[in-house]
Amino acid sequence: MAVKSNFAFMGKDELLDNYVLKLFFETIDIALNRDSRISAFRAFKKGEEYLKQGMSLVIFPEGKIGDDYPPVLHEFKNGPFRLAIEQQIPIIAISMINNWKKMWDDGSKYGTSPGICDICIHHPIETKELTLADADNLKDKVYTLIHSKLHNEYR
Repeated sequence: MAVKSNFAFMGKDELLDNYVLKLFFETIDIALNRDSRISAFRAFKKGEEYLKQGMSLVIFPEGKIGDDYPPVLHEFKNGPFRLAIEQQIPIIAISMINNWKKMWDDGSKYGTSPGICDICIHHPIETKELTLADADNLKDKVYTLIHSKLHNEYR
């Protein structure tokens, strides 16, 4: 409901190991190898093409998914913010507040439980007046916004 146009996910290429997700990541979504600059470059070029076609991108900007329990929000990568500035499109940050309580990793260590997950969709952050020199500040702004919502939950 929050995204009015078609969208694609950009995610780590390990998702190709999942039979169901593989179908999407080989057709619509964008897989990237986090250890390869070439793979990241190609992924962001494809993302740029999608944006120019009017699609939205869903990108998880953390450089990794840690093993911390409860989870810790890790540092964000610059790529998504540079892309938003280059394309002059707003960023809609989303805080997934308690999803980890329902299913941690694959569910094998801490189990899973049914229930409702609380998600906060923040107001759009405009990039129209920004240049690539502002990418770090934009990244920090989005990190702080998401972290502030999660911080009270993780206590």
